[in-house]
Amino acid sequence: MATNKKREEKRKVHLIGIGGSGMSALAVLLRESGWQVTGTDANPSNLFSAHLEKNKILFYKKYSKKNIPKNVDLVIVGNNAPISAEINPETRQAVRSGVKIQSMPEALAELSKNKENIVVVGSSGKSTCATLIAWCLTQVKKPARHASQGDAGGGDPSYFIGALPFDLKNSSHLGKDREFVLEGDEYTSSKTDKCSKFLHFDPSSVLLTSAQHDHINAFPTEKSYKMPYKKFVAKIPKNGLFVYSLEGKNNKEIATCAECKIVSYALENTSPRLIRLGRKKPDWYAENIKYDIQPSFDLMHKGKKVAKIKTKLLGKHNLENIIGAGALLLEKKKITPEVFAQAIASFHGIKNRLELKTKDSAVPVYEGFGSSYEKAKAFFNTLRLHFPKRRLIAVFEPYAFSWRNRKFLKWYKDIFNNVNEVIMLSATSHGKKAKDQLTSAEIWREVKKYKNIHTVNNEKEGLKILEKIVRKDDVIALVSSGLLFGLTNSAPKLIEKKFPA
Repeated sequence: MATNKKREEKRKVHLIGIGGSGMSALAVLLRESGWQVTGTDANPSNLFSAHLEKNKILFYKKYSKKNIPKNVDLVIVGNNAPISAEINPETRQAVRSGVKIQSMPEALAELSKNKENIVVVGSSGKSTCATLIAWCLTQVKKPARHASQGDAGGGDPSYFIGALPFDLKNSSHLGKDREFVLEGDEYTSSKTDKCSKFLHFDPSSVLLTSAQHDHINAFPTEKSYKMPYKKFVAKIPKNGLFVYSLEGKNNKEIATCAECKIVSYALENTSPRLIRLGRKKPDWYAENIKYDIQPSFDLMHKGKKVAKIKTKLLGKHNLENIIGAGALLLEKKKITPEVFAQAIASFHGIKNRLELKTKDSAVPVYEGFGSSYEKAKAFFNTLRLHFPKRRLIAVFEPYAFSWRNRKFLKWYKDIFNNVNEVIMLSATSHGKKAKDQLTSAEIWREVKKYKNIHTVNNEKEGLKILEKIVRKDDVIALVSSGLLFGLTNSAPKLIEKKFPA
């Protein structure tokens, strides 16, 4: 009887470092697959804490060996400090107990086993592209399973995304369909496993946006950064599909490692950049682009118009993301051009990626993910493209390791060329022991060459400067991969109060 009772109990899994984008998404997948899920994170993101609470997943905010359930079957250890066994009591307890321990990508690889894995990789745009593909697959009509069910329903793909979509219920889901859309991260799997996360996956199709050198703490050279991409592309089976952006850095070199069907895409058929680089014409591209409040373009394939696309997403980079997602889905015949156009028109994007934070203000405040030069530059260029006559005010935090690495001090030489005024926050303390990290003083000295630079050390100082410099015809960009000392919430409130619509 006791054996039968044990068999009926749910398997228990505990996630150490549950509060990040990837671990919280994994927690939801495990819960949907039947696990009893708990976790701990001493410094969880407010966004993903709310995500866990919405999904009724219990988590603690202080590490203690008592948090790990009795008779736990599996412990998953995240990749953010402090989770090493030397300093984390939960990791230490798990190691001593002999319980099975996995990294996040190892657990994700098991959940996606025997699925048709569509993996999106790249140094920028992968969250948006993965969400676009997952959203489009949910819009594909499926035959009713029984006559009594009436009309066909939408698709039910599985997906794992390192961000929170507006249109999908969660950032992850274990669906009934064969497709599993995965956002693949090139960063190391864990403190003890230096293998890139996406190398644990078995891809059927891969979309590569760009391979601009990033994560300098893990990949000190550009050659070391490209290596895992080459290994991953080589894993695609011969009957699979590799889709890549012709304009993405290092993509053409990485594409030579694919032994499957290869398809290229770009924003335009003959862009100045492609001509300058001497590259062939893309298979998929856009024509008749209009950058209105609702941008539109004709989706083209080798000279033939496939569909008229309208979107709520802003910026050239997002139009290119749509083309890439369309290239993969349409080449694989996962969707018709008509349904693809309808799905794109109804897509609202993901949180923190060009997200409008003000609902009732004459001065719009947008939040963007600025973990690299490429991402921050695209954010600024997008706002300049859509608001050409407004002053652009940037609130910038050098949060990511790369922004604080001496090798990438050159990023500051032109990052603010398109910006009228900058509120520059001090560098955060996380990872301060990492090699070649810059101090706030060194970063501030580098950016002081720009006119109208305001340096601040906390939220109160930031709000004071905002209140002083913002005018009624400005547009504000909040740029970080962190929390901007709380300004992501307080700045929009200040602006809505001062500049009501």
